[in-house]
Amino acid sequence: MTSSPSRPRSRRERPAKPALSHEAIVAAAVRVLEAEGLPRVTMRRLAQELDTGPASLYVYVANAAELHAAILEEYLGEVDLSPVTAAGDWRERLAAVLDSCTGVLLRHPALAHAALVARPSGPHYLALVEAVLALLHEGGVPDGQAAWGVDVLLQVATATAAEQSARQGEQAEREQAALTDALRAAPAATYPRIAALGDDLVSGAPEERLSWMFRAVVNGTRTTPRPA
Repeated sequence: MTSSPSRPRSRRERPAKPALSHEAIVAAAVRVLEAEGLPRVTMRRLAQELDTGPASLYVYVANAAELHAAILEEYLGEVDLSPVTAAGDWRERLAAVLDSCTGVLLRHPALAHAALVARPSGPHYLALVEAVLALLHEGGVPDGQAAWGVDVLLQVATATAAEQSARQGEQAEREQAALTDALRAAPAATYPRIAALGDDLVSGAPEERLSWMFRAVVNGTRTTPRPA
């Protein structure tokens, strides 16, 4: 006895699609980012992922920039803020928070570049800003200087992650080697300060240089008054 072919299910019989929401769109964007890369995170691709039309997404997300900011906000939840309540020197703990922020962006290189222009405003970003401000306050940094300094410190973390993510692979290694050779071979008669510093210009591990940059900005923030 042969079974009759199954008839196509009507639209009413199909499982209902989950309701669209901002959270569902961001979750889909994160899935596409991790599987296919940031360039594929487009409204058209997300509409395909969510089985809807691109126009439906604009009710919840205004444009690609807002979407990238929402994705960044999602990943900022990975930043380790525990140093805020830990013991130890406030500068070391602040550097640890900023190191963690940089590390999160380095784990998602495409996002590091988007973070240069993305402006998240969700609870994870606010928690990061609050953590930096709390540690600056603990260190006696005047409020006005801290209010401007937090922006500079987060810019350093973001720009460092974007630069390092772009300088990976054999091409980056060749460029770095060429720069190192040029600095070492610079004639003292023409470039006296380069020759005097020599290998020190390219010394230090990346993490050491990053930690020093954070401390330099923190010290500058503490001692540089805002213009009257």
